[in-house]
Amino acid sequence: MLENLLVQGLSGLASASSLFLVASGLTVIFGVTRIVNFAHGSLYMLGAYLSWTLVTNLPRSHLGFWGGVLGAVLIVGAVGVLIEVLLLRRIYKAPEMFQLLATFGVVLVVQDVALLIWGPQDLLGPRAPGLRGAIEIFGLRFPLYELFLIGVGPVVLALLWLLFRRTRWGTLVRAATADREMVGALGVNQRMLFTTVFFLGSVLAGLGGALQIPRESVNLQMDLAVIVEAFVVVVVGGLGSLPGAFLAALLIGELQAFGILIFPRITLVLAFLVMAVVLVVRPHGLLGRAPSGPHGVSVMEPPFPPASPWLSRLAVGALALALVVPPLLGDFALIVFTEIAIMVLFAASLHFIMGPGGMASFGHAAYFGFGAYGAGLLVKHFAAPMEMGLVAAPFAAGLAGLVFGWFCVRLSGVYAAMLTLAFAQIAWSTAFQWVELTGGDNGILGVWPSGWAQSKLAFYYLALALCLAATLLLRRAIFAPFGYALRAGRDNPLRAEAIGIDGFRIRWVAFTLAAMAAGVAGGLFAYSKGSVFPTYMAIPRSVDALLMVLLGGLQTVSGPIVGALSYTWLHEQLLRAFDLWRLLLGCTILALVLFFPQGLAGAAQKFSGRRA
Repeated sequence: MLENLLVQGLSGLASASSLFLVASGLTVIFGVTRIVNFAHGSLYMLGAYLSWTLVTNLPRSHLGFWGGVLGAVLIVGAVGVLIEVLLLRRIYKAPEMFQLLATFGVVLVVQDVALLIWGPQDLLGPRAPGLRGAIEIFGLRFPLYELFLIGVGPVVLALLWLLFRRTRWGTLVRAATADREMVGALGVNQRMLFTTVFFLGSVLAGLGGALQIPRESVNLQMDLAVIVEAFVVVVVGGLGSLPGAFLAALLIGELQAFGILIFPRITLVLAFLVMAVVLVVRPHGLLGRAPSGPHGVSVMEPPFPPASPWLSRLAVGALALALVVPPLLGDFALIVFTEIAIMVLFAASLHFIMGPGGMASFGHAAYFGFGAYGAGLLVKHFAAPMEMGLVAAPFAAGLAGLVFGWFCVRLSGVYAAMLTLAFAQIAWSTAFQWVELTGGDNGILGVWPSGWAQSKLAFYYLALALCLAATLLLRRAIFAPFGYALRAGRDNPLRAEAIGIDGFRIRWVAFTLAAMAAGVAGGLFAYSKGSVFPTYMAIPRSVDALLMVLLGGLQTVSGPIVGALSYTWLHEQLLRAFDLWRLLLGCTILALVLFFPQGLAGAAQKFSGRRA
């Protein structure tokens, strides 16, 4: 028994060491550039693919294997520099969430480039020369390569400590992490500093991927799988803290290693449970620090302008088209337009807390899913009609928003966004594993509309009416005194509290309202598809909502509507017409980021303002 526990603990250390390599690069990049780099997982995946290519084509020897690993790491570092110079350097002054959109565009591009070069199949790499065997520990065999990985993490941590503490460049990096603006004011070349930091972070991501080829297959799902875990490590440890990232990697690695023995049903979500607990107890992570500067003061956002006459006419024209055109285009068009109407409400609900509220959310799909399950469970267990399900959907989502929001709105920035992701993953895991209630991965089937709404045309008009009404209610709230109070708390919390605004209560109510609106969208989506699955509240659904809001623009009320229309239509057309649709979608997103940094609706508003 003791021997098994020891081996399990060593396996946890090996996983923790591998995870630290990726997380260390991510925390270095974020600490200096303040960019939430979703493309970091893509660099990890490229490291694995390039290492496999070089190692399998070089002579089977120590020099061939380790030379291939080194070559892959340096190539990934060069790719990271290209990303920073050609893309990120141009948008450092753009809103942080728009930078996140740009890095997600890179993720889509890299995925299809990897698919084009290496194909869809999993690739198995050779074992590392000299580390192919195993040693006996109390009578049990443990791989030598796993022992090697255990040693890599502390060595990399020590080298990084020496680099940051014993070199001038390291001193500048630490200074930029503490106060980036002051470093620029002192005359430091920030462009070169950012580029070198991005190179180092990319090298660490590539090293983490390259060292995985002897122990696991190389595949196209590596990027998103590792980036989520790396973000968890960085946030739990404290943003910008390398010792914190190392400590968090150890904690999560060991908990996952032993959790599979003690609580196998929660291993899917164990890391997110840890993150949720840590952020509730220590809002800035285990070894993180509160941001420097005046507490509670943020950058003032421009006010939401009222709709201009031409925009009002355009909205009326779009509504007229939505009423008249879809019935003339056939059943498939009705299905697409129904989904577009639902996505408009879903995006508007997320924009309500991100734009006026200034609260980023990486897990908004949880409330979309709660709405879908609120309707689906009534059908499955009580054979309830659609009308009752559509009433239950916003209440189920609103209750979840009320509970989760009480914790989330106490935090800010990336910490708040990651806590929303943690709660969303906990909800997804519950839906996935509570088979007796939700059906698990088999889902809930037979969630059909009532007889009067079973035709696609009738259901389309129902979805359009409900989504339009809910979206207009959110818009009315933005321009009501409640919305002004919400924006006051976003722009200057201290001043808002000084004049009697209860910032926590306002944000909590806004979070709950957004969850209820997302629940309406989720309930309609369940009836439109006739089923409910755990994927409705998974990470990709939250990413879709983020993309729609950011593409439209955060600083306009019409932004989520424009973003939802553009993204849903573009995704549908590319998916039908091209095999490499991610590449084209990613390039489109990058073009929009570079040429329309305020989003599509923001750019249109700016253009109309110039004309006026």
